[in-house]
Amino acid sequence: MFLSLAPMEGVMDWVFRDLITSLGGVDQVTTEFMRVTHNLHPNKVFYRYAPELYTGSRTRSGTPLFVQLLGGQPEPMAQNALRAAELGAFGIDLNFGCPAKTVNRHDGGASLLRYPNRLFDITQAVRRAVPAPLPVTAKMRLGFEDTSLCLENAKAFEEAGATALTVHCRTKIQGYKPPAHWEWIPRIQEKISIPIIANGDISDFESLLKCHEVTGCNRFMIGRAALKNPHLFTEIRQKKNVIASWNEQKPLILGFFKASTEYVNDHFATARTKQFLRNLTFSSEEAQVVFQQTKAILKPKDFARTLEQLLL
Repeated sequence: MFLSLAPMEGVMDWVFRDLITSLGGVDQVTTEFMRVTHNLHPNKVFYRYAPELYTGSRTRSGTPLFVQLLGGQPEPMAQNALRAAELGAFGIDLNFGCPAKTVNRHDGGASLLRYPNRLFDITQAVRRAVPAPLPVTAKMRLGFEDTSLCLENAKAFEEAGATALTVHCRTKIQGYKPPAHWEWIPRIQEKISIPIIANGDISDFESLLKCHEVTGCNRFMIGRAALKNPHLFTEIRQKKNVIASWNEQKPLILGFFKASTEYVNDHFATARTKQFLRNLTFSSEEAQVVFQQTKAILKPKDFARTLEQLLL
């Protein structure tokens, strides 16, 4: 069984990747998407998105990191993929699944699912640009407005040289509304031979088993559920659902705030830690209490002091 952590923009930065992989069970992580327009990013941008490039493209726990690129033009995408490879990226992932309106209005993400030929051109350009042994993967949704091009899109990725394909089993229009339509994966797998990674509505061991039964997949990507339960990957490995105790969660929260402060600054850390706490409220009554008592605090020093009082 292969388990990867989804590259959620605005959430899954170096700090969160480091935290979740430190708990175990994760086979691969991916950066938040790097937006590519017409230019080659300077090296400092790659290192900002992927500090793991300083440590062999692995998290401090040793989990391999892929660099994800998002853009609509083959040549700039290829140039940036090559630079990521030169800096030591474990692999390149191409984002054709982001449903954000801003991204889609500017020729990126899921908007490209309307043009199978462009998916092919971008993927082929990247594949040809980077060294042959380096994995080049892609992530897609079932379509933009509907699923009419789903199979054609999947074939385009394979024919262009992608080594694996992650399928978020919803269209762009469906966003994140349940259910994820896992039944599409066997249909896609009939048309392509590269590995498929199932994504969408995997929130615990039972849902992963159901996804496996429907799809036949042994590769899975998990995103939002890991925000609510950072121990989820370990629980799946243990084949049971056991929400971590509050005593186990408290040091994670404090460590997350400290690491986010060092990674960017205390204002960033305050906002991200509130976000972290809010996600934990879905599985923890104690987190609900802490979130309610800290969410209105604006000054980082006041937030840090209150957080410590509540958790130490």
